[in-house]
Amino acid sequence: MNDLPELLLFAQHGWADSNEEISQLATKLGNDKTMIISPNLGWVKTWLSIDPLIEMVSQKAEEISQKYPQTPWRIIGHSLGGLIWLEVLDKHPQWWQKIHSLVLIACPVGGADLARIIDPLSIGVGMASDLGKSRRLKADRITKIVPTLVIAGNIDNGSDGTISISSTKLFYSHFVCLPNLSHSQLKNHPILVDVIQKFWKTSPTPALFEKDFPTVLIERLQLIPGMTDGHSKDVEKAKSYLQFERGISIKVWKNPLNILHVFVVNEQQECLYTGFVGWVHSEGLYQALEAIHQDYYELVIHGLD
Repeated sequence: MNDLPELLLFAQHGWADSNEEISQLATKLGNDKTMIISPNLGWVKTWLSIDPLIEMVSQKAEEISQKYPQTPWRIIGHSLGGLIWLEVLDKHPQWWQKIHSLVLIACPVGGADLARIIDPLSIGVGMASDLGKSRRLKADRITKIVPTLVIAGNIDNGSDGTISISSTKLFYSHFVCLPNLSHSQLKNHPILVDVIQKFWKTSPTPALFEKDFPTVLIERLQLIPGMTDGHSKDVEKAKSYLQFERGISIKVWKNPLNILHVFVVNEQQECLYTGFVGWVHSEGLYQALEAIHQDYYELVIHGLD
């Protein structure tokens, strides 16, 4: 009798959590031929630093890989758990060929705005300094190869109450936004089972992606040092800074704490992207906007004031 598993399902919990709920989700998704690997990283340790957690998950994956070298992987990560797996896979590209799919749930790949509020100067305030970092470049390299599903929640027209929707989105991933689900509900809500299984049944491949002009603008903004993806709730307070053809514009706004926010808006005044930088990066943002103005001068209808 062959007792080898047909599938390895890695399920990783996030910040200020244990593996209990993510393990329940994995159990619902698996079957008797699925081996579930869901390390409990320790509630306290998830407040301190991401590096030891990356090492713990990496060691466990290496152990399992050596024991079952031919068995395909599926990976699910909630919030910080997804960031940990992006770091693990970035360090181990030799594993990518094993992976059937990667599912990132409520995962702030672009940086968590709440973490930047806690650590605005990026001086290293516990896990906040790790959660506030953008990992988009790493994620893009991985998701071009590994079929990836991104799942976000939306309870306030822009976030799951903890993680902004914009911070979860990736160019080469499939994307599902679930209304009325908070960050904590996204750990093991029953609808996740349907969404993930539907994705798995499609024999997933990396998402096809072609950059249009708004996407180019968004990508340039996301690459600005100190940029963190934010919430679109304050777009109506912003003033036009650059306007382009077809009604695309860039708007800016400073909140009462003098934090500079930037928005990309379409002709219908729908917010396509929101980001912000801390005080030390404000001048850099203005310089980047000037560079965008110069690079797209022929597309600019109304330039810098």
